[in-house]
Amino acid sequence: MKKTFALTHPKLKPARLVDAIKYEVKKYLRRERNKNLPADADFWDFDCRFGATESQADVIKVAQINKHIDHAVEGQLTSFYLEILAKPGYRTPMLDQDEE
Repeated sequence: MKKTFALTHPKLKPARLVDAIKYEVKKYLRRERNKNLPADADFWDFDCRFGATESQADVIKVAQINKHIDHAVEGQLTSFYLEILAKPGYRTPMLDQDEE
């Protein structure tokens, strides 16, 4: 998902618009996580970028998306850019404490 979300709407109140945006992001993440994994992958991982515009977007973590949306609303931005790209994730094996 690469999308610029508008935070202004002539008929919707800002709080309802923010809730709709958060729901759309959550729905996209759920849909991507439900897709079949490649044979060698352990989970779906996401590369996320957030900013006022596409050129100003910085890398963030998935768990920080809602915080950044709230900060954009508090900063009275008229729109923001959000990019979420799914990629296969691989777990790294943990070393036993006895081996060290």
